[in-house]
Amino acid sequence: MLSTIDGFFLPFKGLRLILRPGLRRFVIVPFFANLLIFAGLAYLSAHYFGAYMDQWLPDGGWLEFLRPVLWLLFAVAYALALFFGFTLIANLIAAPFNGMLAAKVEEMLSGQAPSDADESLLKAIGPAISGEIGKIVYFITRALPILILMVIPGINVLASLAWLLFGFWFLTIEYTDYPMGNHALKPKQQRATLRGKRLKSLAFGAGVTTLMLIPLVQFAAMPAAVAAATKFWVDDLQQSAG
Repeated sequence: MLSTIDGFFLPFKGLRLILRPGLRRFVIVPFFANLLIFAGLAYLSAHYFGAYMDQWLPDGGWLEFLRPVLWLLFAVAYALALFFGFTLIANLIAAPFNGMLAAKVEEMLSGQAPSDADESLLKAIGPAISGEIGKIVYFITRALPILILMVIPGINVLASLAWLLFGFWFLTIEYTDYPMGNHALKPKQQRATLRGKRLKSLAFGAGVTTLMLIPLVQFAAMPAAVAAATKFWVDDLQQSAG
């Protein structure tokens, strides 16, 4: 239980980490990428959220008595769908910087830089973009079945819960990839390592999601999540991977 709670609060510890001297220059691009994410998120939410809710929770429907609970559930699921879409794009842009940030945080925490990390931005671009494309494929192939179930009345309630859990899991995969990738762990190895700490990994993703929902703080969510994922690796995951 304590490990799960610690996993949830790791992203908030990441906020403190990125404020340390020597890290701020690696935070600038992820910060502005995140700023664009939430500007786009606010725009789409304002234009489409009301219509989405009216479609799936119409007044007088057979789930009317559960409307307040379902409204909250669907609202979170809708927000996460937008988060993931924009996060994938922003991380594609910021991936080389995120990898370098993870390497610097690890060096700061452990006293030793990862041997497989690219210190040159130009060298880091190719592998970083390739890794992000792989994560996009992973996300789409797993998300589509859940999204299809979300349009089926009755089943969409359970599908929304599944979507939330998958969202937490994917955010953990997204950000722990940077420190684990710096140690040349392949995606399957990374996911196997995270499955060994499943509850803490899900709690970490829930913490990142919460961070994204806090006004103003949300703009630093991406670099904070990278720093927190690196701390997760150094303190916990590295032993499991070894």
